Amino acid sequence: MALNWGIIGTGNICVEFIKALQYLPDKEHQVKAVAGIEKEQAGNLALKYGIPIAYESCEDLVKDESIDVIYVGSLSAEHYSMCKLVLTNKKHLLCEKPSCFKFRETEELIRMAKQYAVFYMEAVWSRCFPVYDELLRLLSSNSIGKLIYLKADFGVPIGYLDPLTGKITAGGTLFDLGVYTLQFAMLVFGKKPCSMVATAHVNENGVDESINYIIKYDDGKTANMCTHSRIQMENSAVVYGSDGHIKIKDPFWAPTVISVNDGEEKIFPLPTIPGETCMTHSEGLVYEAMEVRDCIMKGLLESSKMTHDDTLTIAEWQDKICKMNKIKPCY
Repeated sequence: MALNWGIIGTGNICVEFIKALQYLPDKEHQVKAVAGIEKEQAGNLALKYGIPIAYESCEDLVKDESIDVIYVGSLSAEHYSMCKLVLTNKKHLLCEKPSCFKFRETEELIRMAKQYAVFYMEAVWSRCFPVYDELLRLLSSNSIGKLIYLKADFGVPIGYLDPLTGKITAGGTLFDLGVYTLQFAMLVFGKKPCSMVATAHVNENGVDESINYIIKYDDGKTANMCTHSRIQMENSAVVYGSDGHIKIKDPFWAPTVISVNDGEEKIFPLPTIPGETCMTHSEGLVYEAMEVRDCIMKGLLESSKMTHDDTLTIAEWQDKICKMNKIKPCY
């Protein structure tokens, strides 16, 4: 049985997700409709990728009874309102990160999903990559002994700087990049840290250009991470234990390579999707789409790979970090 998708948004991430869906078998995934802020852009996207309907409004799309699940990939500032629209119309939902900028809004969306008995997942696609399955297998098999420390960096020259003033004017690494470092710490060490300290470089508009995170857990465990918008970092993630270490190579948020104690690398090749891509390893979006279909076909309301509680925990941590540093999301 095919899962019929509707797409809200027309930007690069939506294009890459459409291509991933169309790579998968038609009997499993079909893109039925697209809608965006600009009707012309939605029409052009539908024409280019053979999507049957380009709706004039998102309201029209969510009322289409032939659509089973909706992917929200519009601008981040629109996610909360778009998700509410989708859930109110009792559609399954996959929302690009961040689903919201406030913890209470995240709570509301999850409460609505449960109320209407529909599947909801925040699109932290990292969790769906085979490398993450391998990481969990290695950790559960005690391959590096007692876990003690992890390090993960995500630094890329994003281009927040205004070319005239040299100041950061929009964006912020906490919500653009921080979800990936935070979810990694949570996956390895859990959701109950003893303490969390995050120090940000914040401009006069309250936008962060970089953050250093130190998350302390019981039994001597520590997560040390960084997100940065001005420099290219190694962007790997390493978990250290009493008997060695596990390394996920760059890009750790969309990985294909993992090794233990710098030994033989285990490689998980990406699917081969024709055409150019505009995102690093965007072919891996197929794993996320497959996970959504698998959950919905099983009648599940959340994914075990990225649970509602995972999303709530990340939102709670981001709230705390915003308050620590007086960060104001600027999108």
